[in-house]
Amino acid sequence: MCEAAIAALAIRPNGVYVDATFGGGGHARSIVEALGLEGKLLAFDQDTDAQQNLIDDPRFTFIPANFEHLKRFIRLHKIAKVDGILADFGVSSHQFDTPERGFSTRFSGPLDMRMNSGQELDAAKIINTYTAAALADVFYQFGELRNSRAIASAVVAARASQSIATTTALKEILQPLFPERFFNKRLAQVFQALRIEVNQELEVIKAFLTQAAEVLAPNGRLVCIAYHSLEDRLVKTFIRDGGFSGPPEADLYGRRNLPFKRVQKMQVPTEEEISDNPRARSAKMRVAERL
Repeated sequence: MCEAAIAALAIRPNGVYVDATFGGGGHARSIVEALGLEGKLLAFDQDTDAQQNLIDDPRFTFIPANFEHLKRFIRLHKIAKVDGILADFGVSSHQFDTPERGFSTRFSGPLDMRMNSGQELDAAKIINTYTAAALADVFYQFGELRNSRAIASAVVAARASQSIATTTALKEILQPLFPERFFNKRLAQVFQALRIEVNQELEVIKAFLTQAAEVLAPNGRLVCIAYHSLEDRLVKTFIRDGGFSGPPEADLYGRRNLPFKRVQKMQVPTEEEISDNPRARSAKMRVAERL
C-alpha cells in the first residue's frame, strides 16, 4: 500500500515528515523523493537491523528509537510541528524472515520476538515465567483466543519438566489443542499475542497516537496501516474520539474538541498488492487530518 500511503500524506515539497516505522526504508525513500530541497524526513526504528537501510540524503534523519518517543525527538531536533506522519505497524518482512528473531511460525528459532534486541523481556521469559492466569490473559486479550486457559495450562504443564526455548517446542505443545485445519491460524494468534506482550505494542501505539496529535501542524496528515483488529481499533477510535476510553466530553453547546477529522474511508490492499505481497492481505489504512 506504499503508493496509497504516500498519496494520503499529501506531501508538501518543503514540509517536515515522520516515518514512524522505518524498517526496510521503502516508505521513507518514496517520501524523500517527493520532497523539495528544504523538505525533511525523520525516520524512527528501534531495531538495529533497520540501520542497514539508511538513506544517504541530507533531508533524511534516522532516529534509533521507538516511535513512542515521537514528541521527545521532534523537540530534540528543534522542530515545532510536522506536516505528516506515516506509521506502518506490525512486523517487517525482514523480521519475519530472520529465524533467529523468533517472529515467524514457519521457522525453528529461539522464542525471542523482541523489536528491540536490547530489552530484557522476550517471549521465552513470558512462556517460562508467567503464571497460568497471566498467560491466559495474554492469549485472550492479545490473541483473541477463546481457549486461552487451556493453552496456558498446557504451557505450564510442559515447562514443569523442561524449559520451553524454541518456536518448534512451543508448536509441539500447542499441536493437540487445535483442529488440524485451524492449527496454523491459531498458532499465528498465539505468536501475535506473545509478540504484543513482549513489545507492549498496544500501549506504544496509544502513546504514539496521543503524541501525533500534539506534534502535527493544522491540516497535517496522519496515515496509519494496521494488520490486526486490535491495532486498527485503536487507530479508528482515536481518530473518531480523540482518545481510547469512550466518546470525548462536549461543552455546554454540545461541541466536542476533537484533534482529527477522517479524510477518507478505510482502505485495504488491492488484489494486485496482495498477489505481490501476501502478508499485506490483512492491512487496513486509515487517514486523518489535524484540525
